[in-house]
Amino acid sequence: MTNWNLMRRKPALHHRARVIQSIRDFFMNRGFLEVETPFRIPAPAPESHIDAVEAAGWFLHTSPELCMKRLLAAGYERLFQICRCWRDGERGERHLPEFTMLEWYRAEAGYGDLMADCEWLLQFVAEKLQLGAKVVLGEREVPLRLPWERLTVREAFGRFASVSMDEALATDTFDEVMVREIEPNLGWDSPVFLQDYPAERGALARTRRDDPSVAERFELYLGGIELANGFSELTDAAEQRARFEDEMATRARLSRKTYPVPEKFLAELPAMPDSAGIAMGLDRLVMVLLNLPTIDDVVAFTPEEL
Repeated sequence: MTNWNLMRRKPALHHRARVIQSIRDFFMNRGFLEVETPFRIPAPAPESHIDAVEAAGWFLHTSPELCMKRLLAAGYERLFQICRCWRDGERGERHLPEFTMLEWYRAEAGYGDLMADCEWLLQFVAEKLQLGAKVVLGEREVPLRLPWERLTVREAFGRFASVSMDEALATDTFDEVMVREIEPNLGWDSPVFLQDYPAERGALARTRRDDPSVAERFELYLGGIELANGFSELTDAAEQRARFEDEMATRARLSRKTYPVPEKFLAELPAMPDSAGIAMGLDRLVMVLLNLPTIDDVVAFTPEEL
């Protein structure tokens, strides 16, 4: 019996394969080493809003970041990885509990360098897909020509939100306002980098030296859809431990599972040079590039079909 759901995705899966190949070409031509790190790890990076999936006493990674940063600390300079990741309970038109992530890391770099990488990467992939210098989302065209907009989180609250950033933080409604009032407005005239998040919203990010109240973190939006989250890396092990403890305390307060501390990562962190790293949802990127309405349209199987 023919499964028509699987058959109708065939064109999208062909395009997906071209996207993955073009991403590999992009990074390898720029001197990045492709690596594979273990999926199953003893301790994920604790983040208050992300739940890991348990696997025989350890956890399926929610991101390969801890292992990739340990490679930076060991002397690797430019790394990328395309891998499966797992986040418990995430399901929706733009979310899957098992999904594909692209991550890359650069030694002696900051978050501004990652923004430039994003600009060149998306233009390179769009060219390989013969999309021209634009992406079509629904009935609207979003040009990819440079420069892309850079907008601080504080500016975004002032432009789109019904409350200020400080008010949202004080009332613990920051994430809600972001999702409902700000994100849908981002990235329609061009892709936009939403940058300089409040320091308390950058658990693994370095704070700005000229303004410690904000983190050197950004998210990339295209047509109201978040594609990537990047930041300049925190390399102070004591500060990173304190932030992990804060995240654990928040998880406990919310009655969510707490995790072991990733001690080997913290032990090696002081050896990591000034660096920057970024995670980009590959399934979501393909969905946007192909102008498809849901993430289900660009994967071979959804969880419900297994």
